[in-house]
Amino acid sequence: MASANQSVESELLMKINQRLPAALQTRFDELVARRQDEILTTEEHEELLCLIEQVERMDVVRIKALAQLAKLRGITLDELMEQLNIRAAECD
Repeated sequence: MASANQSVESELLMKINQRLPAALQTRFDELVARRQDEILTTEEHEELLCLIEQVERMDVVRIKALAQLAKLRGITLDELMEQLNIRAAECD
């Protein structure tokens, strides 16, 4: 049973730690900077919207995995996030 839990934990941790591939993250950052500088073209805006959707879908998977792992470990989500050194994003 412990081995099964370890396997589930490993799978959940992989989902929690999944990020955009480096090239996409770089492009995302470039597009955000262009938007902030107010020089984003219409095509770039569409591309940015698609990347934002992709990031949001990944965030949903990540949050679900965090909740499942917290439940599996019998702790709160806040406790798990502290254990994993995950900080909630601060809004400006």
